[in-house]
Amino acid sequence: MTQTIAPRVRTLVLLFLAVTGALLAGAAPASAHAALTGSDPRQGTVVETAPAQVSLTFSEPVAVSDDALRVLDPKGERVDKGDPAGTGGTTYTVRLLGGLPDGTYTVTYQVVSADSHPVAGAFTFSVGAPSETSVEASAQSSADGLVGSLYGAGRYLSYAGFVVMVGGAAFVLACWQRGSGVRAVQRLVVSGWLTLTASTLALLLLRGSYTSSGKIGDVLDLTLLSGVLQTKTGAALVSRLLLLAAAALFIAVLFGSAQYRRNDEEKRDLSLGLAVGGTVVAAGLAASWAMSEHASQGLQPGLAMPVDVVHLLAVAAWLGGLTALLVALYRAPADTAVDTAAVQRFSRLAFGSVIALVVTGIYQSWRQLGSWSAFTDTRYGQLLLFKIGLVAVMVGIAYASRRWTARLAEPGAPGTPREKREETAATVPATGGGAGQEGTGATGTGETAAGTEKTATATASAPTPVSTASADTDTEREKPAAVTGSAEVRAEDSGAGAKAGGDSARAAQLARQRAAVATARQKRLRDADPNRFGLRRSVLAEAGVAVVLLAITTVLTQTEPGRTEQEAERAASASSVPSAPSSSSAQGTGAVTLNMPFDTGGKDGKGVVTIDLDPARVGGNSLHVYVERTDGKAFDVPELKVALTLSAKSIGPLPVVPDRVSTGHLSASGVQIPMAGDWTVEVTVRTSDIDQVTVSKNAQIG
Repeated sequence: MTQTIAPRVRTLVLLFLAVTGALLAGAAPASAHAALTGSDPRQGTVVETAPAQVSLTFSEPVAVSDDALRVLDPKGERVDKGDPAGTGGTTYTVRLLGGLPDGTYTVTYQVVSADSHPVAGAFTFSVGAPSETSVEASAQSSADGLVGSLYGAGRYLSYAGFVVMVGGAAFVLACWQRGSGVRAVQRLVVSGWLTLTASTLALLLLRGSYTSSGKIGDVLDLTLLSGVLQTKTGAALVSRLLLLAAAALFIAVLFGSAQYRRNDEEKRDLSLGLAVGGTVVAAGLAASWAMSEHASQGLQPGLAMPVDVVHLLAVAAWLGGLTALLVALYRAPADTAVDTAAVQRFSRLAFGSVIALVVTGIYQSWRQLGSWSAFTDTRYGQLLLFKIGLVAVMVGIAYASRRWTARLAEPGAPGTPREKREETAATVPATGGGAGQEGTGATGTGETAAGTEKTATATASAPTPVSTASADTDTEREKPAAVTGSAEVRAEDSGAGAKAGGDSARAAQLARQRAAVATARQKRLRDADPNRFGLRRSVLAEAGVAVVLLAITTVLTQTEPGRTEQEAERAASASSVPSAPSSSSAQGTGAVTLNMPFDTGGKDGKGVVTIDLDPARVGGNSLHVYVERTDGKAFDVPELKVALTLSAKSIGPLPVVPDRVSTGHLSASGVQIPMAGDWTVEVTVRTSDIDQVTVSKNAQIG
């Protein structure tokens, strides 16, 4: 009773955890595209005077190229100058030409997010009053064309190759060591290595065009390739190629050891060495994804990266091992068929892998979704729900597979390897004509084989009478033989040798036929076993669902996560204001930007200080300070201090000491504003030992 109930309880636990925790959003490392969360000027606003620069704020740090940010006038001409500049956080700026006329301007951007995906978009703002524009406020990402499709296919193949290679090797090493000598399993693991290597090389070549122009002709551009090698993603791809060289050595040793006979101690030592080395190489390959994608950025990267590594290894052990089991069930020779013990060992390995997937998947989903509403309100969440359904289907099929495995392990089951070998040995012995007749009678060619065996048996008994007849003839013809000489004797000896050689060839042919009949009968007995047949069918169905599951996972890695999508929607709604003239300082509707000219009275004492306060609400805020000369060039000052005062409530001044980020740029994070109201922002600027001035402006906080 206990032995029957325990597997069922274990399976129910697996089903419960897989359904509730199949928030394992990506069988591959979690990804999160960057999203535009703010801008100055904001989208759709109308400002009274042309700004000196345009700034864009993203949900995470992004990589920007020289042409990543562009500003176009109503005629489509560029009005930005210089290269985009980062502020050290998630805000990036591009300067504008002076004296811009009134009208509607279009801002386009194409950047690369921390998870290595290109992100593109566009929006408009107006100076003075809106006007007609010849520029379409949309931007096509380089990931939307042929190069993007090829890059997506390369990602899928790289995941698939990793899963097949690592999972297949783990299945052989941990579950079925006899499989190291099976040619079909060897081809499976080697094909996984070849697929991962080829796809990694393709991704390395496609990367430059994928993140820039999107043109297929730029794939072999050495300048772009050189730039890719300087990025985190390029370094990860090169590291993956180096690790694949070590993986090739591991595979050679794993399958090459099957050709040599070793004692038990040598086998244990070799298995231990392969297990340790293989785990290190597999973890390194998994880390090439984790360290180059979003796990290395954002929330808790020190925890997210090892979680991603465990997640990928668990996926490979489950799905890759399942693929190897399927190949073993269908393609393994009859004399080395996968046994019940190997299937049971893989069942335990798969159970542990799914547990690891559930735990790491819940954590990853928390990072990617952030709320229950994201399941239904975002595309990422909807795909994740579909994936959860596929996982539930796989677990249901796995339950059926476990039942077939349990039946195979029952005493007296017709599919057990020992009984099949005994039955085969009884019906198809190594020698004996009667056995040959019985063994061949089960096939369509049995009569022919049996006839051949009878003929060969009769022929095998012929040499004795033939030898006697030859002796009698030689006695009777002794005298003529002496007269005719030795020529006739040599002719008779030659004829006897030829007949003996023919008998030997027929005996070898008979041995081959017997071996083929025995192998065919073993295979027929194996395939006729209903338990093994049911296991093969259920594993095939499980593998089919796994292929779709891996495809959905690849799509998920290229889809904007629910958390980021909802943040972008909130930011867009907060920045949507009526098209009416306003200053660049918004009152209580989001980030506040204050421009304050100053003049300390000394040499080079004139300039403009710009304060960006985001989100300009009660609680923690980020503050950025930009100092520029009257000609728009950024410069450093010896000292700059900021103070916040709410006079109506007698709060303040609250001092803020920003840190230098770059030339003319300072920032401070976690600036606490305790109460909503009309706050005064004071900035004290010192340009020399004696030249100093304090300027201020009010901003509505709340």
